[in-house]
Amino acid sequence: MTRLIRGWPLTFVLAAVFGLCVGPFYWMAMAATHANSDIFSNPPKFYPGDQLAENTRKLEESIGLLHVLGNTLFVAVATTLGALAISLLAGYGFAKFSFRGRNTLFVLLLSTLVIPGGVTIIPVFEMMNDIGLIDSYPALILPGLTVPFGIFLMRQSLLAVPDELLDAARVDGAGELRVLARVVVPVMRPVLAALAVFLFLGSWNDFLWPLIALRTPEMHTLPVALASLQATSRTDFGQVMVGTAISSLPMMVLFLVLQKQFISGLLAGATKG
Repeated sequence: MTRLIRGWPLTFVLAAVFGLCVGPFYWMAMAATHANSDIFSNPPKFYPGDQLAENTRKLEESIGLLHVLGNTLFVAVATTLGALAISLLAGYGFAKFSFRGRNTLFVLLLSTLVIPGGVTIIPVFEMMNDIGLIDSYPALILPGLTVPFGIFLMRQSLLAVPDELLDAARVDGAGELRVLARVVVPVMRPVLAALAVFLFLGSWNDFLWPLIALRTPEMHTLPVALASLQATSRTDFGQVMVGTAISSLPMMVLFLVLQKQFISGLLAGATKG
């Protein structure tokens, strides 16, 4: 009984934190089911309404929801897969190969982590514009393929993979790509899953770069399309809430599916020296 009483403060704190984290998502989900005039009513309506289908229909008419979702999903998946491959290959090179200037190059790579992303927007835009890629999928995908944090995470995790394991595969006649695919990737699966969640989240929610790089509504990603709904004199928040809920759903599903690999991958990346 004494232990139960002592546990009440911690339970209260955890419940309060849970409410602060989940409360905004619950209100968003409820607001998506109400008409625009009812969303900010007093008292607030924290129960489901009957306008979800209507709000979704209006959102489809306003921004072409399915087309925008297709754009966003394609860019996010392509960026995630490409960045994973480059991070793994670069991390493998830094961790398992000796070459002149390796440490200096790695330090230079790490130094880019302290550079704000906004500083590189203008140079990247000029590069994309010079080669004629503005307002295209490559303009959205290519700048996100090289992720210094991903390379660092792969390198730190690969340092713990025994060299003897790789040498045994080479003795059996496996080339470097086969060693990477058959030996390294299975061992690195939790770290790759954790990095994939980070990369997908960053690409899916990216707003500033697509806003700058895109010129036609047909190329818009979901964050840019949702922002366009608030550019008018009267914002239909029912549509905005439906779009925001749809935007949040894939990340929730992805984290629930990969949560074990995500947590173990973060722990692995934090403990490798």
